[in-house]
Amino acid sequence: MTTRSPDDEPDPEHRLVRRWATAVNDRDRLLAELRANGLDARAEGEVGIEVPVEGDGDGEELADELFEHAERVIMSIGAPFVPVKHEGVVYLRPPTN
Repeated sequence: MTTRSPDDEPDPEHRLVRRWATAVNDRDRLLAELRANGLDARAEGEVGIEVPVEGDGDGEELADELFEHAERVIMSIGAPFVPVKHEGVVYLRPPTN
């Protein structure tokens, strides 16, 4: 059996459903990996993740470390997510078109 990309789906409605399902699967893999690394990661919305910055010390420095760690995890599993820092939280979301 050949695996097709969601973009290869000829029906626009099926293409949308397959993209959403792929994003959910990627989100779940990334969420599990972040939690396995001891982070308080949780699902946010349908396909996003939020990771609050926690700990003692400089909040901005901790946020930078968390952001860099999230980038490494994203790259290691090949998930198409983009990390964004905002007010003490690192958000991870699929890119928008």
